[in-house]
Amino acid sequence: MKLTVSRETFLAKLGIAVRGASTRSAIQTLAGVLIRVEESGAELEATDMELGVRVALEPASSTPGQAVVPGRLLLDVVRSLPAEEVSLEYRSAQQDVEVVSGSARFHLRTLPPEDFPKLPQAPAEGVMRVPSGAFVDTIGRVARAASRDETRPHLTGVLVTASGRELRMVATDSYRLSVKETQLDDALEGSLEANVPARTLQELGRVAGAGSADTIGVAALENQVVFTVDDVMLSSRLVEGRFPNYQQLLPDSYEHELRVSRDELLEVVRRVGLLAQKNAPLRLRFSEGTLDVSAQTPDVGEASESLPIPFGGEPLEIGFNPEFFREGLESAEAEELTLKLISPLRPGLIQSGDDGSGFVYLVMPIRLNV
Repeated sequence: MKLTVSRETFLAKLGIAVRGASTRSAIQTLAGVLIRVEESGAELEATDMELGVRVALEPASSTPGQAVVPGRLLLDVVRSLPAEEVSLEYRSAQQDVEVVSGSARFHLRTLPPEDFPKLPQAPAEGVMRVPSGAFVDTIGRVARAASRDETRPHLTGVLVTASGRELRMVATDSYRLSVKETQLDDALEGSLEANVPARTLQELGRVAGAGSADTIGVAALENQVVFTVDDVMLSSRLVEGRFPNYQQLLPDSYEHELRVSRDELLEVVRRVGLLAQKNAPLRLRFSEGTLDVSAQTPDVGEASESLPIPFGGEPLEIGFNPEFFREGLESAEAEELTLKLISPLRPGLIQSGDDGSGFVYLVMPIRLNV
């Protein structure tokens, strides 16, 4: 295996591929990037058995073959190279890959290629094309709400459904629930319902957001999903377990529905939230025409700020996890929001979209000690 390629191009492609490499697997090869060169071109592959990444590469010159090289080490090496061109050659006798750029020369020991898993291919038929901008935007609104707790794997994914002119994504970690419905300009050819790992979607968002593709290819296989963006393919296992019936988590009615400026409230929450440390809650006290936002952490300090708000009736004080509440406001990305409340011990709702669709973010309260 031998190839010569632009350092800048190789660095960009390798930077994408290496994000699929494992950082904690007992299988050493999974920390590597497979460099495969064929007559038709070259590609880089990496996987941690959950997420797989394949990136096409067009070298200036090449000789067929393959080798698995430690991914992050290779990335650091290529990033440091002095010349505009880099050559890589697998030396079977030494079991290493020689990297040459200008007068710099590296020899990197290879990893066992027989331990590298075979990544799935996108099917020739049955690939649904979804608008890249809408898909990436929807990921950004909901993915943060997915659980990071591996003991509850069914909550670590995002429920993605797409059919007709509607794209919907839902995520929850049981403390908050994020729902985003996006109306598409054109009807989709096909449909999808899959619980996709949040990490996979976030990586897809990075790749698609940095690229120029108008659409993303989506193909659901048995227990897997494959995404294609330009010359990048991401494959992922689907999350096992049944996703919760999120509709049952949304209250039927609310005592208070308040129209608020997102930016104004978000700035206050960010400032005051600096003093909500060590699991201290963010306190929201609603009274006639006013919202008082406060936080207090023993041995650290306290903060408070007021802003006008169209609230009427008996005063209400409710506490939220400051990070969860702030992320709900950030994810809404609208000039004006509707804040819906029931009582201090019932969940609050952040909503954007005048027709009741769009973005919905439900967050559980924290019981306050008076």
